[in-house]
Amino acid sequence: MSYYLGIDIGTSGTKTLLIDQSGKVLAEADAGYPMEQPRPGWTQQDPEDWWNATVKTVRAVMRQSKVDKNDVKAIGLSGQMHGSVFLDAQDNVIRPALLWNDQRTAVQCESITSAAGSREELIKLVANPALTGFQAPKILWLRDNEKRNFDKLAKVLLPKDDIRRRLTGEYVSEVSDASGTLLLDVQARNWSTELLGRLQLDRSLLPDVVESEDVTGKLTAAAAKQLGLTTQCQVVGGAGDCAAGAIGNGIVRSGLLSTSIGTSGVMFVHSDEPSIDAAGRLHTFCHAVRGKWHMMGVNLTSGGSLQWWVENVIQGLAGVPAAKSFEAATAEAAGVPAGSGSLVFLPYLNGERTPHADPHARGAFVGMNLTHDRAAMTRSVMEGITFALRDSLAIIESMGVPVRQIRASGGGSKNKLWRQMQADVFGKKITTLKVEQGPAYGVALLAAVGDGAYKSIEQACKATIEVAEETKPDAKAKATYNELFPIYRDLYGNLKDSMHRLAELSS
Repeated sequence: MSYYLGIDIGTSGTKTLLIDQSGKVLAEADAGYPMEQPRPGWTQQDPEDWWNATVKTVRAVMRQSKVDKNDVKAIGLSGQMHGSVFLDAQDNVIRPALLWNDQRTAVQCESITSAAGSREELIKLVANPALTGFQAPKILWLRDNEKRNFDKLAKVLLPKDDIRRRLTGEYVSEVSDASGTLLLDVQARNWSTELLGRLQLDRSLLPDVVESEDVTGKLTAAAAKQLGLTTQCQVVGGAGDCAAGAIGNGIVRSGLLSTSIGTSGVMFVHSDEPSIDAAGRLHTFCHAVRGKWHMMGVNLTSGGSLQWWVENVIQGLAGVPAAKSFEAATAEAAGVPAGSGSLVFLPYLNGERTPHADPHARGAFVGMNLTHDRAAMTRSVMEGITFALRDSLAIIESMGVPVRQIRASGGGSKNKLWRQMQADVFGKKITTLKVEQGPAYGVALLAAVGDGAYKSIEQACKATIEVAEETKPDAKAKATYNELFPIYRDLYGNLKDSMHRLAELSS
């Protein structure tokens, strides 16, 4: 019997799981770590924390499963996208890694757009506009603001690819994660030498790029010893967390779309062709399926908004232990009718990506009156997050991309109220899976494909992923949300100038 590891280097922690050839999860483990926020809008982490969590969780699943280390044939890697690990020529980390939700690079985004010739020309080159979360503006920020560090720079890696370096000694990325650097020619599935030249960045700074199921190396002797594995264990390309999560949900053919509510919110649709939103509101990236693409809308603080609300605002619910606070808060919200008494929440607590691409957007409650209580405000936060996802769905459908089935994952799939809310806000049936393990499961399947257990990722998903249940829209709630959604969409434009002035005051 052969076994496969999936490792997901997330923002708040690393998750590792072990599957057998049939896709059954035998063991899983998590390890958390902190995120630094040295200034408002700045986020960074120490890559050493990711490595320590990787070692800890791999060793934990091996202990739990009691699987012989010689039978673990391959590892798949996933991780938070867009982050920048800056390495010198001796592979020393130069400074803390800038993360996907870091907003410090607005000036550099303007520089990239100018170097490309225009926003439209940039989208033609790399299928996407310059956004603060992407990796390319982070590299320019280092050059502009920390010249001494930039002068040391020899390689820039994405978070999961720095773990690959620690595992195999190789500098390699793969197409789905590399798409989020803003330096990949997404249609050609390779680095854009044109844009690199215009930005005066050396191609040698970047790793090689491969397809997601390709084998990228084997464990070094040192890594094998630390993990408790063997040097015959292979490491495949893997995928950025969004594409990996989509693989784990079986979003590997036309007509399938997934919604994921974690720290961020993601709406992800498979595409057989590289369809590009000319306005740049949606991301068009390479999929982790060989020769395929996907479109994706991202909201920066989806589950993060509910976490902020519960932990920072209503923490200490009477008689409720902290571990049960989310459950208690959403149970209260379930007693409030759809629409929260015409109270609307804008979930832009750390800027926003889709559709506004605005690092200075800010959150707000609008429509509050004396009848609103804690439960109504909680429900309004959840509805605002779901409206933000509907923004992406509306763009996807306006482009003529088929959406025949929506699969929910993340925190939004585990909560009954949120499943129903998504069905009502989207006006479509929401399906969930019998087993939903997220990105770590998706890259474990990619590892199995890379090792030859399956001919393709489509075959692997068909053999291992099964729909469990579906939630249908409630007609009355759907009608309420159809009335509120246009108001929600108007609020950003109405409040934009005030948001920007307030963001300037707090910076």
